[in-house]
Amino acid sequence: MLVEFEEYLIDAIHEKYAWRICDFVVSNAERLKRYFPKTLEQNLTPDLSKYFVEKKLKQYKSQEELVFVLKEKENRTVIGLVYIKKIDWKVKEAELAYCIGYQYEGKGYMTESVRWLSDYAFTELNLRTLKLIVHKSNFGSIKVAEKCGYLWKRTLFNEHKPPNESPLDMELYERT
Repeated sequence: MLVEFEEYLIDAIHEKYAWRICDFVVSNAERLKRYFPKTLEQNLTPDLSKYFVEKKLKQYKSQEELVFVLKEKENRTVIGLVYIKKIDWKVKEAELAYCIGYQYEGKGYMTESVRWLSDYAFTELNLRTLKLIVHKSNFGSIKVAEKCGYLWKRTLFNEHKPPNESPLDMELYERT
């Protein structure tokens, strides 16, 4: 466990979370299909989640990509995921991506998690710049970015291609 808050905790991905990640993804499939389609397709069954976790553990160990789980303290249910991805160790920058279960939205958990993991990335990983890429309609994510000290930088045209949709312009937020 990395950090414990009052209602939940943040932990690095671990093989013991495969089933719980599958449950999280399947129960939030509608929320994840547009902005986390790869995470969704890689966790639709327990077997797929097992392979997903194995891959992410290898990436974590090589520090290519770091995945963290948010889980309730009481019953250990996975309630969200945070990725530190696209890590460029030469320029010391990375992107954060995050998702939370529908029943936990609006409780401040993601703001607290992004704030803590951002500080972790700066102090423990020695990164200099963190990026968040969000759609302008995702008011919750924009609020998280702003509350965590990220500043809007620019619109990234045709940045994200959801399944069966035209590419979307996305907003880039950064914190240094």
